[in-house]
Amino acid sequence: MKKVSAITIMILTLFISCKKETTLPPPQIEPSAPKEAELVEPAGDQCYASRLNGNIVALSFNVNSHQEVNGKLSYNLTGKDKNEGTLIGNMKGDTLIADYTFMSEGVSSVREVVFLQKDGTLIEGYGDVVDANNKVSFKDKTKLKFDAKNTLTKVDCPQ
Repeated sequence: MKKVSAITIMILTLFISCKKETTLPPPQIEPSAPKEAELVEPAGDQCYASRLNGNIVALSFNVNSHQEVNGKLSYNLTGKDKNEGTLIGNMKGDTLIADYTFMSEGVSSVREVVFLQKDGTLIEGYGDVVDANNKVSFKDKTKLKFDAKNTLTKVDCPQ
């Protein structure tokens, strides 16, 4: 019996001594470098105007870092009452889409306006409109027409 116990102890010792350490070091997690934020610089104050055949259209606006636009727009068209008001909207690529809230003949109105930036100018878009919820909007902005006769050129902003 002593021989069996001795052999068992030797076999167990042999198994224990041959056993390799299998514990691995914990994985190293390296934080990835923070992605550089895409900063869109505010475009600042911009002014555009058109003077053609006695018609004057003037637009001044500011674009913030979120491409939000606010400004002023006025139309002084021959044979029509002058209207002027505020512009609030967004730049979507090269297109300014905004709500124009204005006073004309003592009545406040809201109309959607769209301007396309092209070669340092703004070209006003026009198309079919719908009047809903006290606002005139374009039916389908993808079908707007941008005619060169509706072009505003960049001018110096008044100080």
